[in-house]
Amino acid sequence: MKFNSVALTLATAGSLVAAQHHQHRHHHKRTVDTQVVSVNGESTVIKYELNGKEVTADFVCAQVKEGKLKYADGQPAVDACQSSVTPSSSSTQAAAAAPTQAPAEFVETSSAPATPTSSSASSSSASSTASSSSASSTAKGLNVDFPDGEIDCDQFPSDYGPIALDYLGLGGWSGIQYVSVADKVVSHISTAVKGDGCTSGSMCSYACPPGYQKSQWPSTQGSTGQSVGGLECRSGKLYLTNSALSKKLCIEGVGGVHVQNNIGSEIAVCRTDYPGTESETIPLALGNNDLQPLTCPNGETYFKWQGKVTSAQYYVNPKGYSTKEGCNWGDGSKPIGNWAPINLGVGENNGKWLSIFQNSPTTTEKLDFNIKIKGDNLGGSCKYENGKFYSESGSNDSGCTVQVKSGDATYVFY
Repeated sequence: MKFNSVALTLATAGSLVAAQHHQHRHHHKRTVDTQVVSVNGESTVIKYELNGKEVTADFVCAQVKEGKLKYADGQPAVDACQSSVTPSSSSTQAAAAAPTQAPAEFVETSSAPATPTSSSASSSSASSTASSSSASSTAKGLNVDFPDGEIDCDQFPSDYGPIALDYLGLGGWSGIQYVSVADKVVSHISTAVKGDGCTSGSMCSYACPPGYQKSQWPSTQGSTGQSVGGLECRSGKLYLTNSALSKKLCIEGVGGVHVQNNIGSEIAVCRTDYPGTESETIPLALGNNDLQPLTCPNGETYFKWQGKVTSAQYYVNPKGYSTKEGCNWGDGSKPIGNWAPINLGVGENNGKWLSIFQNSPTTTEKLDFNIKIKGDNLGGSCKYENGKFYSESGSNDSGCTVQVKSGDATYVFY
């Protein structure tokens, strides 16, 4: 993956110096805590500091507009006030946390309130041993190769790792797409609704247990940026679509990321079915005092959207909702499902990157508990507390991101 960088300097009574800071942009929403711009059609990631403190895009934009800051002589013409990310599909898949080829960003402002003292750490990062046993206990056949072209399409392949999601009414599948292919791209996609089945001509996606993710998606993707994923149903039989990656249906991520529930009630954490329908249907039920792995895809080997590294997005529902309720497409009458208040972004690309961010622009609803990221060696801090996002440089209403420099990291709900 090619990385571009531009070091920009803005001038005022004090200098505003830019330092390289990579962040991942998925294909639909802005990355949290960022403002994105294009530099000569190339992708660049920038971090600005004023008098040794980080500043946000809003701060830069306002100060430049008011004439209080300007780019120093000889600097590239990058306008912080005209940034955007053009949506490429009708999906709700949002920005995640790993760095990749991406436009410039600005991070938190020194003019924001100072970061409050973090609440005391509850426990050290979870061990991989505990998370692995938790993950494997909910599935069978994780290490068994899938018998390509032998299983009927109406038989959900639970003997080969996937977890059946019967509550969706799709025969256990996490999503089904009926596709038409023309000129080597998917020209039309119809998404199955409750009661539909995996039939010939469809792509049938599936959920894997905690710590694992699906391995199958075709190289042929949507002509307008939509993603397609799962097994292919052809002539009544199920076929692998990505055997070069794995002949096993569920594969592990890079590991080292966990989620812990300390709030006293069940929490439904739901990953988007990506590549695929991009609905938040992949469930993780987190009981009180429960600790589970949160799958972090390998940026080098996992799905790439138009050549760009992607990462996993998780929706965090308010406390007390089951995965049956929360890991489903909602109608907006409750702050659950795709209307859940908070997203987590988890990705790996030259290091692991973890985010907590508001589910914007879908909702401004606040979560009824707090989230912090703890780790052995984090490049900064990130937490969501009482409806605000905090990092070492201040607070905001949109989100925060940290790099895991080494060791494990845990999202703690408290």
